[in-house]
Amino acid sequence: MSIRVTLDRVLLDKRMSLTELSERVGVTLANLSILKTGKAKAVRFSTLEALCRELDCQPGDILEFDDPRAADKKIEAA
Repeated sequence: MSIRVTLDRVLLDKRMSLTELSERVGVTLANLSILKTGKAKAVRFSTLEALCRELDCQPGDILEFDDPRAADKKIEAA
């Protein structure tokens, strides 16, 4: 998948556990774990909003776009 979840990095920077985040945002630990491991197929804007509010971050701090075409272009240029 081209979207990578970097929630673990943000949690580390904020010195917060997944359990604590779960309690603060009202999302189950299981669902946050699925998101954190990149197994989620979607994320609700309301969930993303709650995460950003509690982590004091922007959506781009939690989600990154990996363009596989960019890697192909680097290989072709070499």
